[in-house]
Formats: sequence, C-alpha cells, structure tokens
Amino acid sequence: MLEQNIGKYRWTICSLLFFATTINYLDRQVLSLLKPMLEEKFGWSNSQYASIASVFQFTYAISMLFAGRFIDKLGTKKGFSWAIIVWSIGAIIHALAIPIGENLSNVFGWIGIGALPVSVLGFMFSRAVLALGEAGNFPAAIKTTAEYFPKKERSLATGVFNSGANVGAILAPLTVPWMAKNWGWESAFIIIGALGFVWLFFWLQFYDSLNNQKRISAGEKNYIKSDGEENSSATNEKTAWFNLLRYKQTWAFAFGKFMTDGVWWFFLFWLPAYLKDQYGISGTDIMIPLAVLYTMTMFGSINGGWFPMYFIKRGYQSYDARMRAMLLIAVIPLAVLAAQPLGHFSFWLPVIVIGLGASAHQAWSANLFTTVSDMFPQKAIGSVVGIGGMAGGIGGVIITKTGGALFDFYKTAGHIETGYTIMFSFCAGAYLVAWMGMKSLVPKYKPISDL
Repeated sequence: MLEQNIGKYRWTICSLLFFATTINYLDRQVLSLLKPMLEEKFGWSNSQYASIASVFQFTYAISMLFAGRFIDKLGTKKGFSWAIIVWSIGAIIHALAIPIGENLSNVFGWIGIGALPVSVLGFMFSRAVLALGEAGNFPAAIKTTAEYFPKKERSLATGVFNSGANVGAILAPLTVPWMAKNWGWESAFIIIGALGFVWLFFWLQFYDSLNNQKRISAGEKNYIKSDGEENSSATNEKTAWFNLLRYKQTWAFAFGKFMTDGVWWFFLFWLPAYLKDQYGISGTDIMIPLAVLYTMTMFGSINGGWFPMYFIKRGYQSYDARMRAMLLIAVIPLAVLAAQPLGHFSFWLPVIVIGLGASAHQAWSANLFTTVSDMFPQKAIGSVVGIGGMAGGIGGVIITKTGGALFDFYKTAGHIETGYTIMFSFCAGAYLVAWMGMKSLVPKYKPISDL
C-alpha cells in the first residue's frame, strides 16, 4: 500500500499539538515582552526580574518530573486537558498579580516573604501556577507523537509541533506590546491566557487513543504500528523513576536538556531586555526584530526534524542518524559569538546571528526529544521526558539567575554589554558540550527492552 494513500489523520493530531505548543509559548512570553514596561512601573531590578523568571523555571523543572508520571498514569487525553486548564488559569491571573501579592504578603509576612515587593511576590505566584500547567505540554505531546507516528516520522512530527514554539514567539511580539499600549498590560495576560480554553474544545473533539480512534483508517493505523511496538497509551502501566535512572539513555537525555534548555530560556526571557539595554529598543519597536528572529527559528525546527531522515535513508539506525544530525546542528550556535562585535554596525546583525542560534536550538530540540521514543517503550516516554524536563528547568534556573546577577553587576559598572558577552559565549558552546556528553553516555543505538 502506497504511503500517500494510507490517510493523514495523524497530521490532524500533530496540528493540535502544534497549536497547543503555540499557546504554551505565547503564555510564557508575555512577561518578558512586558518587562521594560513593568520594571519601570514597579521599579524592578534585573535580579528581581530574574527571580520572577526563575520561579517559573524551578516550578517547571519540578513539575516536569511529576507531569510525565501524571500523563503516563492518567492518559494523554485527560492529562493534556488538565495541563492546559491549569496553565491557562495561571496565565490569566498575572493580571491580578498586585492583589495576589498583597494578600500573600499579609498572610506570609511573618516568615519573611513579606519583605519582597508586592509586585514581585504576585508575579512569582502567577508564574508558578503557569509553570505547573505548562509542564504537561511536552510529555503529553511527545507521548502522542510516539502513539500516532512510526519511528521514521517522529522527528519530523516533533519538529512540526515544536515549531509552534516559534510561531508563539513570533506572534507574541506582534500582539502583546500593542495590547499593553492600547488596553493596558493586564489585557495581554487575560486575552492570551483565554486561548487555551479554545484549544481544549478541539482537543476533546478530535483526540482519542489510537486504538479507540474512529476517525482514522485501518490502513493508516497499520502504517503507524509498522514498527511493531506495543501501544500502551491507553493503559495505566508505569515504570518507577529509580528504574529509569539505571539507564545511561535516561542520563544522556537529561544531560542534553540540562545543558541546552537554559539557552532557549535565556533567549526567550532576556532578548527584549537586551534590545532595550544595548540599543534602546522597547515597546512596539521590538515587534519586528523579534518577529524576524523567531521566524528564523521556525525553519530550524521543521528542517531539523527532517534532517535525520537523510541519514536514516542511507541505512543508519534512528538514534545514530539523529546523533549525526545533532552534531552538525550543534556547530551552528557558535555564530552567536559574533553577536556583540557585529552590534557595532547595526542591531539587525546580532538579531540575525542570535536567530541562527535560536533556530539551531529548535532543530536540536526536535531531535533530542525524539531520542526518547527511539530508545524507550511508550509506557515510559512521559516519565523520561519529565526527568529530562526537570534537568532542563534546573539548567534554566542557573542561567537565568546568573544572567540577572551579571547584568545588575555590569550595569552598575557601566558595562552591561560585558554581561551579555559572557552569556552569549555560554549559549554558543553549550550544544557541543551537550553532544559530547550524550555521545559518551550512549555511543551506539541501544533500545531499552527490559522495562
């Protein structure tokens, strides 16, 4: 049976994952785009902003560990539904950050938390709720991809849905500053946050586990199952975390996430501040530069997902093909080293080279996620992605807090550009370090068969 005649309903499911990821990144990026406005309104320092951002990352890191387990146990349909409900509520309540902060300050003042500014406290709480829900997105999406796609298509499908992160990052600067300017900063959190409930309606209508899916043809279902994997998406099978930690494959994925997730977080949370600090660009003026930068990342995500198929067609095992592609991808972020020197000519030049680095991250990420479904049975995928997500979140906290401290220090000294040079240097080399660590842990393809 020709592949093109088997049906394409799996790509409908992939489109749902794409839009969920788009909304996910819209919600998390609103704060960074409003940072210049909010720091002037509330008098935040870079370190205070870093604390707000790192609460999201720390909560996200811990929640990822449990989100993977939650998705594995509850099932993809219900698990993803609850995740987007929680993160949409978390996004909306940012608009109430001041009264939330006042109440928390009164309640917890006796343990010292009241010493924090009310605005900082309120936004920290809102970010924690947002992170709690958003942690479910990628474990659920990767698990769904493993359920609805054969191995040879998974990195492409992952690249497609992961490009939703880039679309979200493109749409956010085109909409959020305008909303804040015309309707007030609170409106951006409320309107963007409400999109999750719209997505939920379509998810409940169109998704079901593969074995129970009535909209898919028998031919397409057989094609998806052509790898011979047992589909366990509808079961409550689970694997103990400590059992997963026995495998080098788990540690390889976690190390890759730890080293590189923070780079993406840095770009996402600090680029609006960078454009303001170094080039005086803020408000609606940042719309076009950031939209151009994140448009570049969309191409990286999709093409990065396709890249391993070039090697697979030449006889490489899925994992070996992915690692070969990831090595070449890891070289591209070295271009970020040129961001600061090129900035003396035009702000567009650092925007472009940072865009190359961010694009490479998305290509890397599409393949890194897919290494899990290459090597682990479906019943463990959500949990392994959760472990890696926790590692990535911890790496993100370290980078965010380090960046905030560096920027405050060098801003006081009158050389804030030095802080950005240090951070860009780490971003440039992180992927090669991650690849070498992963390769040393898992030199050759070795699927897990004893879980």
